[in-house]
Amino acid sequence: MTTHHTHNDLHSEQGGLAGEHPGRAKNPVIKVRDLAWLEFEKPDLVAAETFAHAFGFTTSHRGADEIHLRGTRAGTPAVIVRRGTSSKLSAAAFQAAAESDLDRLAGRVAGVVTDLPESIGGRVLDTVDPSGMRVRVVHGSRTLPEVAGQVPLVHNAGAATPRTNLTQRPPREPAKVERLGHLVLQSTRYREALDWYLEHLGLIVSDFLFYEGQRAQGPTMSFIRCDRGDEPTDHHTLAMTLGPSNRYVHSAFQVADLDALAAGGEFLGDAGYRRSWGIGRHIQGSQIFDYWRDDKGFLVEHFTDGDLFDASLEPGWAPMTASGLAQWGPPASADFLGIKPGAEALIEARAVAAALRAPDNEFDLARLRGLLKVARS
Repeated sequence: MTTHHTHNDLHSEQGGLAGEHPGRAKNPVIKVRDLAWLEFEKPDLVAAETFAHAFGFTTSHRGADEIHLRGTRAGTPAVIVRRGTSSKLSAAAFQAAAESDLDRLAGRVAGVVTDLPESIGGRVLDTVDPSGMRVRVVHGSRTLPEVAGQVPLVHNAGAATPRTNLTQRPPREPAKVERLGHLVLQSTRYREALDWYLEHLGLIVSDFLFYEGQRAQGPTMSFIRCDRGDEPTDHHTLAMTLGPSNRYVHSAFQVADLDALAAGGEFLGDAGYRRSWGIGRHIQGSQIFDYWRDDKGFLVEHFTDGDLFDASLEPGWAPMTASGLAQWGPPASADFLGIKPGAEALIEARAVAAALRAPDNEFDLARLRGLLKVARS
């Protein structure tokens, strides 16, 4: 008799119905172990590095046109920023379990295996997902040693009172980033892109969301984790959502605990940066979260206390609503939802018009109505 619970006791929905998406591929080409790093382009590396240090990164490599930003845990850099003419996410790198996986994947996608620069080390397979996102699968990159991080505070909770004659005084300082947690992408070809990641990288779905009244038309968002078998891994390493444009939504980075997250937020606010939404606790993934805008307006998240799942759990299913994004905390902001009046909302409105005219995507009038309902729910 198994000791694992089903997903029924973790969600208000009863899991997938007969004929719905299973949330995993039967025979994936490879199974990646994690996100390795994210690559951005920005015109001003000084401003990018200034924000990064306030957010809690340290610089592990600095060149004339490139900086590497790391967390405190051992591993590769979490973020690579290169000088570019515009600001954009240029690639997401995933960690392969073995070097032979690069050759196996190369036989199935339009990509070649090459050496990475000396500053990173190892080998890489470059390819592109159905939304046009550059995907890099890497192996053998140089491991940066662990460095000192923030130690979670000792709490007196309930009858357990381990702290006596000691006060709590968390400093107002940057919340030291421990590691890269996840990436969220929007796609006009959500279902095709989702299946690509499941089939080629062996990712599996933790949770599906659907527009209310449109479950029969299939999910419109998925929270996707790595398949490490019995070894627990983050509830989601990648999340994907249907939308009128192919774009970066946000990336998330783990910190030590709630006090580090909250005090780090006070530091960011004092430094003149803008909170987008928080502090609160999510439903899917359970993370305590705090969202900020960086120097170029990219959405980035501090999180702590996220769920870990092994490969035995099947996907949960739930309706997508703005109020359903958090268990507690302030209501999801217009800025976070992308409906705050301004340049970003105008760009997305133009994307809606273009997507509705285009014949080769999944974003139609019915999906637009569902998306608008989400913002009001």
